[in-house]
Amino acid sequence: MERIENIQLTGAAGRPFLLDVYFEADGRPKPIVIFAHGFKGFKDWGHWHLLAERFAQAGCVFVKFNFSHNGTTLAKPDEFADLEAFGQNNYSRERADLKAVLAWLHRGDNGLPANESNLNTIYLIGHSRGGPIVMLQAAEDPRIRGVVGWASVSSLAYAWQSMEMMQEWEEKGVYHIVNGRTGQQMPVYYQMYRDYKAKEEAFDLKSALQRLEQPLLLVHGTEDPAVPHQAAMEMQSWKADAKVQLIEGANHVFGGQHPYDKEELPADSQQLFEHTVDFIRLQG
Repeated sequence: MERIENIQLTGAAGRPFLLDVYFEADGRPKPIVIFAHGFKGFKDWGHWHLLAERFAQAGCVFVKFNFSHNGTTLAKPDEFADLEAFGQNNYSRERADLKAVLAWLHRGDNGLPANESNLNTIYLIGHSRGGPIVMLQAAEDPRIRGVVGWASVSSLAYAWQSMEMMQEWEEKGVYHIVNGRTGQQMPVYYQMYRDYKAKEEAFDLKSALQRLEQPLLLVHGTEDPAVPHQAAMEMQSWKADAKVQLIEGANHVFGGQHPYDKEELPADSQQLFEHTVDFIRLQG
């Protein structure tokens, strides 16, 4: 298996980020799968590398990347080493980063052999908050063949809570989220909400799914404590031909954790893989 790791691209606000590609070098053009992580995520989290390998073994070119402002750095791509960058993240920047990945993919000098990938069969996968980011892109990008949400939220307004919380956030300019794994106090600056409100219509997932022409797959665990599986049903109500696959008992990360030292996928992630690769094969 070929792995081209830590390719450096330039993302939103000129900030660099890293990207990995997995594929089997067999000289045949293969569908391309681009994976976008979620909030407090990164490309090397947990068992994502094992899923990348499985997709490559199944005949796909699998691309995973770090959003430029996810808090990681070039030197430490699997740690939240730059909390200031994390705090300055917003949906516009994540969308710009995804566009940068797609632009890189279509460049002739990206290092990916032309005979190994089929630019006419590009699929987007988004986990959690990454779900709306890839769905919004697909709704306006005819180059995308199909789109998949893994434990996806159904709205980018999911984080705006009580009026009291919003007022305090605006007054202080920041609120902090505790990272349960590292104990870090992770800042989220009020600029994120300003960015959302300035482009609220463009970030409207319901509207995007109602005009989305490409096939959509939504895979969700029934025991997801972070994003209840009703989110998948809500999105299906906006796009009637969307396919929903519920994995009984699965949590938000489909049995994974970070770090993940096992060599086998968790059983729930195996189901996640099978549902997704079947969806890709069905599109041809």
